[in-house]
Amino acid sequence: MAGTTCFHCGDTVVEHFYNADKSKSFCCNGCLTVFDLLNSSHLGNYYSIENSPGLRIDQIRNDERFAILDDQAFAQQFIQFQDDHITKVTFHLPQIHCSSCIWLLENLSRLNPGVVNSLVSFTKRTADITFENNIISLRQVVELLASIGYVPDLKRKEEAHSRSNKKLIFQIGIAGFCFGNIMLLSFPEYLGLDESAAEFQRFFSWISMLLAFPVMFYSGLDYLKSAVAGLRQRFINMDVPIALGMLTLFGRSGYEVLSGTGVGYFDSLAGLVFFLLIGKWFQQKTYSALSFERDYKSYFPIAVQRIQGGEKELVRIEELSENDVVQLRNNELIPADGILKADRVLVDYSFVTGESDAVSRGKGDVLYAGGRIIGAMVSMKLTRKVDNSYLTKLWNQDVFQKERPVEDLNSVSNKVSKYFTVIVLLITLFTAVYWQLIDPSVTFNAVTAVLIVACPCALALSVPFTYGNLTRFFGRVGFYLKNAQIIETMAKVDTVVMDKTGTITYKDTKHVVFVGADLASDDKELIHACCSNSVHPLSVSIKRHLVSFGGAKSSQFEELSGKGLTGEVDGKKLRLGSQEFIGCDVVSTEGKSQVHVEINGEYKGYFSFEQRYREGMDELINTLSNQYKLHLLSGDVRSQAETVKAQFTFEEAHFEQSPQDKLSYIAKLQDEGKVVLMLGDGLNDAGALKQSDVGISVSDDVSQFTPACSAILNATKLKQMARFLSLANASRKIVVLSFTLSFMYNIVGLAFAVSGQLSPVFAAILMPLSSISVVALTTLAVRSVTSKMES
Repeated sequence: MAGTTCFHCGDTVVEHFYNADKSKSFCCNGCLTVFDLLNSSHLGNYYSIENSPGLRIDQIRNDERFAILDDQAFAQQFIQFQDDHITKVTFHLPQIHCSSCIWLLENLSRLNPGVVNSLVSFTKRTADITFENNIISLRQVVELLASIGYVPDLKRKEEAHSRSNKKLIFQIGIAGFCFGNIMLLSFPEYLGLDESAAEFQRFFSWISMLLAFPVMFYSGLDYLKSAVAGLRQRFINMDVPIALGMLTLFGRSGYEVLSGTGVGYFDSLAGLVFFLLIGKWFQQKTYSALSFERDYKSYFPIAVQRIQGGEKELVRIEELSENDVVQLRNNELIPADGILKADRVLVDYSFVTGESDAVSRGKGDVLYAGGRIIGAMVSMKLTRKVDNSYLTKLWNQDVFQKERPVEDLNSVSNKVSKYFTVIVLLITLFTAVYWQLIDPSVTFNAVTAVLIVACPCALALSVPFTYGNLTRFFGRVGFYLKNAQIIETMAKVDTVVMDKTGTITYKDTKHVVFVGADLASDDKELIHACCSNSVHPLSVSIKRHLVSFGGAKSSQFEELSGKGLTGEVDGKKLRLGSQEFIGCDVVSTEGKSQVHVEINGEYKGYFSFEQRYREGMDELINTLSNQYKLHLLSGDVRSQAETVKAQFTFEEAHFEQSPQDKLSYIAKLQDEGKVVLMLGDGLNDAGALKQSDVGISVSDDVSQFTPACSAILNATKLKQMARFLSLANASRKIVVLSFTLSFMYNIVGLAFAVSGQLSPVFAAILMPLSSISVVALTTLAVRSVTSKMES
């Protein structure tokens, strides 16, 4: 037993530790513990990724590299959020290389109960981990990752990113160098020289075989490892036929050289790997281009109040800098990490953690980006710049995903790709049998060409590149999508539901009148102070109407969604809101929006608003009503119904709707089989937006949208909503067209390969060209359908 190695970490075993049935040996109790954890959590397949993939536990716990994580200042660069119970961190894990890695890392919670969840980004090689800090520390999380073979890169993000593509570049370089030299060495054969050159051919073939080793086992190693890992998981992935083609070329060529019966096909092997890697590099570059656009150029069209020199100004969040002081009102989003300057505030971090309970924070405490202010207006000093990619990631997290997914073309693509490889292998078997019976000399080239030329890459690229290009276009014109798949759902919408106030009407009203007894100056100051804490369009209008009475600050404030608000200034109590909320019996036939006022229990009257409809609403609503079932849901008084019906064409219009009423109405439509798109302002419509298949929050440059929405629409672009829906329908046709092109390519390519008319190298060239053709088609097609709108 002296030479036994640890099943987990691969070290030589001196003192034996065995699993329950003593079939596996371990070097220490730590390695045995990790194995037992994986096995008991039904994660034992982890060891099929590679032999002894873990690290020795006692070495990990004594590893000084991880001690620096106990330094809070250093750890802060990885922490995205932290409170008394929960911490969220992001780590770069360069060891991630296949689906098995994702599977294991996203099951960390089964290895340690302190881990709440883990989400892996395969393209970025990162893991977002949420854990309970009273159960497991940040250092212990890193040690857990290291114990299963994923040591986080603790260097700064910039350094990690600069090294991320070096391996692929080296692989391409070595494959290209060897390919060029093998071709030079194959000139005697290419030129058809006579027998006098036979010795040179044989000598050069040996050198070619030596050059083929780094091509096969360095440049092409990832294809071999991916195929083996897939087979170990009992899954035939798209790298299996590529790996078989490489092994066939290498094996047949090695046999010919060693037996002296030929010079082999090492030029074809090197060319195959080189062109495959070029195609892989091309795909990575195009994907990263889409990712870069998504993470850094698509921003939320929202703004906050910045205080400079005692003056307030409304600025977009991407213009904020470190050390800026911002003022946030009730329900506004915290745009970046900062220090609270107010005495006390409640913060709703459901956007970040999924937990709806608000937490209390005091002066000097850290407030994290993504939280939402609850209660009175507060100021904070930013300690970081706004990270739009972080906000986008929060917006995209699973807790806000729709519960009623719509079947899309991407799922069709995945299903086809799943069976594609099996079909290719069956065609390969048929080709081998056929040519072995007809002409054995053709068998080798035909089989290899079939394995290489047939690839679902082009098919898999159709959906992401079509929707990715359209997503970028939408972002440029003020329509910001949570993810590209929203476009697919938009193409299936048959019912559109609209909110009224702040959605199809401007948030600022043209004319505000108070109906009732004359208000005293201190009453107006009280109303102004309380409305200053709210971002509701009617509160904003009242504040502007009473702008000359500003100065007082409310000591208490509470806003009830869909009802109204309460506040207190210098001992005077205010209630402001709907007729039902105040409990008054005033009857008005004005047909206008109303906000009723009660001060110290005495009813004072109400504010009446003359609301203005947004530019282009007549044309938009008429266009939509011709193509979709159009509904209006409003919290305004029922007396407005006749005015609205006289101006617009709605199939149904409902007034005095509470937030729950709106949600229930959407659910009822969905129960009838409708695919519903909801347009709201993100205030009282949060539940309805989340319930809808596509929920679009209309933004007027205020920090007010719900994380449950599918998209954010710049309010000035609302009049183009019908055009956006038309583009979504056009994009679906583009995907179908690119599917057709991909299938035609594979059918034609396979026809030539099966007939023995296609060489393996030419097949390797065609494979990335098919991907390029699909990318070019989708890009040009999207540009064509969007050109009129952009001009």
